[in-house]
Amino acid sequence: MLALLRRLPQGALSRGFGLLADIPLPRRLRRPMLGAFARAVGAVVAEAEHPLDEYPSLNAFFVRRLRPGARPWPENPAATGSPVEGVVGQVGRVEEGRLIQAKGRWYTAADLLGDADEAERFEGGIFLTLYLSPKDYHRIHAPVAGRVPHARHVPGGLLPVNVPAVAHLPDLFVRNERLVCYLDGPAGRLAVVAVGAYNVGRISASFDPLWAAPAWATNRHGVLPATRRYDPAPSFERGEEIMAFHLGSTVVLLFEPGRIDLREGIEPGAAVRLGEEIGEISGG
Repeated sequence: MLALLRRLPQGALSRGFGLLADIPLPRRLRRPMLGAFARAVGAVVAEAEHPLDEYPSLNAFFVRRLRPGARPWPENPAATGSPVEGVVGQVGRVEEGRLIQAKGRWYTAADLLGDADEAERFEGGIFLTLYLSPKDYHRIHAPVAGRVPHARHVPGGLLPVNVPAVAHLPDLFVRNERLVCYLDGPAGRLAVVAVGAYNVGRISASFDPLWAAPAWATNRHGVLPATRRYDPAPSFERGEEIMAFHLGSTVVLLFEPGRIDLREGIEPGAAVRLGEEIGEISGG
């Protein structure tokens, strides 16, 4: 199946699915159709910000916000919170510029970020991969407070990022479309990398109108990697929304060396909730 998908036009198929997901649903059909989708993937409707009949499309429900208070953030100001709801894929240190994708499979920070100079900052630092399944909340929040000096869009494919794909497809994360957001703050520089996947037709950013437009689609022909710099740099408090997936994927976090101590239990296979403490800023 994976071999077949690699030969198919992933971008066109994903954009097509995205168009279907954006089709307006008559109000009388929203509750039964969206309810059926929620039951099929295991999404918890009771945690959504609005009732089902207030979401005009499948995509609108998929990128739903949570109801106020559903995910409290740590009281400890030095705590680093999980930016997403998902499962830990891999965690470790960046060694000789490499991160582990799965057992026996590695990729480089330079390829992930699309920037060799930025990658050098993270040598010896901690990386953390978080996988979002279709049932999960798909907005990405700031793990710590900080400013966004620049962000980078790296075009690529839209291969699946589920467990079988991660285990069997080499260089998967660096093949796929990515939107890289840098946060400068008390934890030094943190890279938050949103990795696109099959049926992820859009990744939007709250800090940039160009990357917030509903029509912005990934995997477009002829698009080159691009860095956008901000002056003044937009600032975010810990827990504020910075990006969103429009149909799910993976986030990779990169911390500079000596900046964070991960808490016990943050290991492959562990489920994490948005805002859950994943570590503490060193010296905090």
